[in-house]
Amino acid sequence: MSEVGCLFCDLQTSGRERIVVENELAYAIRDAFPVTKGHTLVIPKRHTLDYFELSPDEVLAVNELINEQRQILLGFYRQIEGFNIGMNCGRVAGQSVWHCHVHLIPRRKGDSEYPKGGVRHVIPYKGNYEDLR
Repeated sequence: MSEVGCLFCDLQTSGRERIVVENELAYAIRDAFPVTKGHTLVIPKRHTLDYFELSPDEVLAVNELINEQRQILLGFYRQIEGFNIGMNCGRVAGQSVWHCHVHLIPRRKGDSEYPKGGVRHVIPYKGNYEDLR
């Protein structure tokens, strides 16, 4: 089921050249505005607002592509030493595209001055939990 005017629904028909891999319920593309080289979005085919609306089968399909893309990226970019996997669910969490999608962001040594705390840095001054004790 697609939503008229939805970027990620439209990609399934008029933007198929951007799709790098797909399965029955999800597909993956490279992010148009990558945080790092290889930044990938894994997107369920059915129009859902966020992760919490996915069916169990869709969760499995999305996770399958996350793991598959991780292996491909590790083989292609030898400098990758880690990944951030994330979603923005809701306006206050930073969601700006209203179709569920998962960010798979490859990380390399030195790409962040202070990487400890990872996704905790979305709230200013909360990333370094050791300083919060």
